Amino acid sequence: MLDLRDLECLSALARHKHFARAAEECGMSQPAFSMRIRNLEERLATQIVRRGNRFQGLTAEGEVVLRHGRDILDSTRALEEQVRAAKGEVIGRLRLGTIPTANAYAAQVAVWLRAAHPGITLQIDTTNSLALLQGLEDGRFDAALTYTDGVATSLLRVEPIYEERYVLMLPEALGEGTGGEITWSDAAKFPLILLEKEMQNRRIIDQIFAEVGADVQVVAETDGFTAMVAMAVEGMGAAVLPHVLIDRLGVFVGVSLLPLVEPVIEKSVGLVLPERPQLIPAVEALRETVRKNSGDNQ
Repeated sequence: MLDLRDLECLSALARHKHFARAAEECGMSQPAFSMRIRNLEERLATQIVRRGNRFQGLTAEGEVVLRHGRDILDSTRALEEQVRAAKGEVIGRLRLGTIPTANAYAAQVAVWLRAAHPGITLQIDTTNSLALLQGLEDGRFDAALTYTDGVATSLLRVEPIYEERYVLMLPEALGEGTGGEITWSDAAKFPLILLEKEMQNRRIIDQIFAEVGADVQVVAETDGFTAMVAMAVEGMGAAVLPHVLIDRLGVFVGVSLLPLVEPVIEKSVGLVLPERPQLIPAVEALRETVRKNSGDNQ
């Protein structure tokens, strides 16, 4: 009979693509980890891992074992959690991945979920949209908050939550907006602080500026909004921020917050879930919590 622990090791190896890091995640020494993979190969009488001086990927047979192994692990987890749910306990640990622009919303989701289901612990990880989709596929994430554009709905369940709009955080030392808003063309006249280029939000922003024919001066790039806000408040430059972040963080001193217009851009952000016949109770609780509260973010 297959050992679930062996399947967990194989899943970790496929995620990390590195024996030492996968062994660390599984809480065992590398020799013990390698023995687990060997045991699985012997049990199935087939080579699963291409070996060399370092991890070189899975064999075709290994990919089949991985796919079915993840299904088995998911079903086992669902069974355990559904038994507890039948006793009236919705508990467990959920891994929620989020794009940087939805990070503040993810924090609010954690508050809502804690109030409704105190037995669920929510782990929030921030990364780019491509890594989120990969993480849903390889089991790193149970759910994700990301842009709905480009998500393969044949493989993933997508539930739109809100439309992301954009605001310019303009330090008073650099100037003032007129009429309580600012055009993208006028925003480009200020030194700008933006996310790094591999982030989808940055690609969206760059495309907008290109479409209005604006040349921008980027004075700083970062992978998160905390640094962007701090630099803008200090007067280093203006920052393009999602409105949901401003809604969560509240009032700032020494800056103007100006909706960006001409054009007004809206990008759909949604909750993305693996396509399963039945969600585990904790994921279903997350889904229902987001549904119940999403109307406040339109």
